[in-house]
Amino acid sequence: MHFTSEQRLDDGVVERDFTLGEIPGTLWTPGSVPAPLVLMAHNNGLPKADPRLVARARYTAARGYAVATIDAAGCGDRPRSAADERARADLRRAMQTGEPVDEIFESLIGPLVDDAVPEWPTTLDALLELPGIRGPVGYSGGWTALGIRLAVVEPRIAAAGFFAGGYVPRAQREEARHITIPLLFLLQWDDEGNPRQRALDLFEAFGSEEKTLHANPGGHTGTPWFELEDGCRFLDRHLK
Repeated sequence: MHFTSEQRLDDGVVERDFTLGEIPGTLWTPGSVPAPLVLMAHNNGLPKADPRLVARARYTAARGYAVATIDAAGCGDRPRSAADERARADLRRAMQTGEPVDEIFESLIGPLVDDAVPEWPTTLDALLELPGIRGPVGYSGGWTALGIRLAVVEPRIAAAGFFAGGYVPRAQREEARHITIPLLFLLQWDDEGNPRQRALDLFEAFGSEEKTLHANPGGHTGTPWFELEDGCRFLDRHLK
């Protein structure tokens, strides 16, 4: 892991960009150490510098966590395959014309998850070797499809917060039944791009004995800020 930049922010959080082979990432650490680690991913395809992800990461780090995110394969500024580009073009065209998009999402999100997942344990290995960062590890992010797969295959993840706003392929909906860690699931009740019943069915499918659903009125980007505070309290219960 090679750090390429470092800055201390007004809230005392240190923000460092890094590269790990071809993987670009950002790490936020609090002033207090050692700190449990939270992996944070935004929804499929968006960059690690997305303002909403950065705001959540900074807030969580200020609450005493080390927070890390990466641009997964095909996301952010990383190269996309020809198949990815075709699927994205098909998706834009279908959304403009009002055509069904589920099968296009399947062809786009499924491969993104498959390509992204192997890079996260590699990143996790490197992060846990750094001084001042410790387990247990949490996952918090809008990319629920990725989080589901990681929660199934990565035993170091002890708790996870998911957002119901992104498309979850059928494969990950089946994998949800094998998740047993504590979960916090956020749902925007009027999310125009995410059928409410599908989100409720996914929540029911999770195999965790401890799982909590928070639902708020409003559209996709209308999640109340207090949910971030509640999310940190959830992490406190399971990571500290």
